[in-house]
Amino acid sequence: MRNRRNFLSVATLLIAILIMTTATVFAEGDAAEYTPAVYATFWALVPPVVAIVLALITKEVYSSLLIGIIVGGVFYAGGNFELAITHVFSDGIISVLSDSYNVGILIFLVILGAMVSLMNRAGGSAAFGVWAGKHIKTRVGAQLTTILLGCLIFIDDYFNCLTVGSVMRPITDRHNVSRAKLAYLIDATAAPVCIIAPISSWAAAVTGFVPGEDGLSVFIQAIPYNFYALLTILMMLGLVMFKVDYGPMKEHEINAVKNGDLFTTGAMPYAYTDEEKENTDGHVIDLLIPIFSLIVFCVIGMIYTGGFFSGESFASSFSNADASLGLSLGSFFALVVTILLYVFRRVLSFKKCMECIPEGFKSMVPAIMILTFAWALKAMTDSLGAAVFVEGIMKTYAQGLSNFLPAIIFVVGCFLAFATGTSWGTFGILIPIVVGVFSNDHTMMIISISACMAGAVCGDHCSPISDTTIMASAGSQSDHVNHVSTQLPYAMSAAAISFVTYLVAGFTKSAVISLGFGIIAMLAFLMFLKMNHQSADEL
Repeated sequence: MRNRRNFLSVATLLIAILIMTTATVFAEGDAAEYTPAVYATFWALVPPVVAIVLALITKEVYSSLLIGIIVGGVFYAGGNFELAITHVFSDGIISVLSDSYNVGILIFLVILGAMVSLMNRAGGSAAFGVWAGKHIKTRVGAQLTTILLGCLIFIDDYFNCLTVGSVMRPITDRHNVSRAKLAYLIDATAAPVCIIAPISSWAAAVTGFVPGEDGLSVFIQAIPYNFYALLTILMMLGLVMFKVDYGPMKEHEINAVKNGDLFTTGAMPYAYTDEEKENTDGHVIDLLIPIFSLIVFCVIGMIYTGGFFSGESFASSFSNADASLGLSLGSFFALVVTILLYVFRRVLSFKKCMECIPEGFKSMVPAIMILTFAWALKAMTDSLGAAVFVEGIMKTYAQGLSNFLPAIIFVVGCFLAFATGTSWGTFGILIPIVVGVFSNDHTMMIISISACMAGAVCGDHCSPISDTTIMASAGSQSDHVNHVSTQLPYAMSAAAISFVTYLVAGFTKSAVISLGFGIIAMLAFLMFLKMNHQSADEL
């Protein structure tokens, strides 16, 4: 309680100082066409950095994000209190909740929550857990199954996080895999898998940012150079099969194995969702049919929004897909099928099915709140010109660093995605610059585009304000700050090896040599960990 009071006091003082400072330091712009004095400067990246640092220090994400949003509003307003508050709400929170794409994602979240509630109430999750208990005998098996399922569901990272979490959570709980470890496995098979899958919403996003080129062809050629994604998957498999953990994750895993405590810190934001009573007469099909229908309808929904039924090819329809609308449509029809299935089989009455919908909404409230604040924080950084600032730096210093540029782009992509919490925004800033710089060197253009994608995924993977990180916490029903703090050392390790690998790629221009180097370096790192760290199973 004392720490909370100290935190609030410090936060209040910080905001007061910022208001007084900006009132004198930052001049007000033209009222007719207002541009903040700090536009496209280093100050544009301060609000997300404040939010991230506070979240990691205080272990409290809601107030940290809110303070970051307020700091962004104060910087934008230049000390004008009325403008700051108006900007925070009108151009921030209200604006992001009025955006059709964001609303579509929230609808998808709520429907997924309702489906999970239905599957739990019908007993499908429990039946699958019993079945899996007969076939998955070990902690390693439970974790490998999670990775396999995550790799198979490559359509979209949001879909991946929530589906894999709802299916695998009962199984990993049975084998005392900590929720923090489950969250890491989910997160590491979300964006890193989607970014190397040609048929995914991420491929669609990337292809739209490659001016004057065949976007899908460029994406496919970049896959062997996407070192962070490939090495992260290798690292996951190695950590699980070698039974090794390090950093804060090790504490969580030891506590889960020795004490049966899956949370360690006691933070359980989704605890109330476990109070729901399950039907012990359910069957495995009560989980498999809803999940299968969800996958099929979401694919159909995405290609529908891309024009597949209007004559576009399958690949082209995925490139042009609206992931938000497609996932909303697909999840809605999957929900209808699930309700009809349970009512027809007399597993649940129609009334009980309807009761699960508000229960599913409740289960997603923490994720919705964090997502809303994260989107609002991004709106603050956009209004301060963060993208313009980074773009200017890249254009200024890109020339003359040809061989080092892939590694530099990787670092810039990491930092930008970490600070803003968006991979796709990072693609939009960096990829057009790369295409312009290497218009006469196709190989280096491919390597640098892959470095941009890898850096964006890495920063997204590390960032507490990333929507994918938030979804992974929701899917695993893990405390969000616990997920971030335990995952960070793993992501940074993969990032360090990827950075060196991009240095090799910049000079060799060979996918075989550079990827081979990266794989050897990662295996050497895993062997070092194995020799110097005991696993939770061995203690």
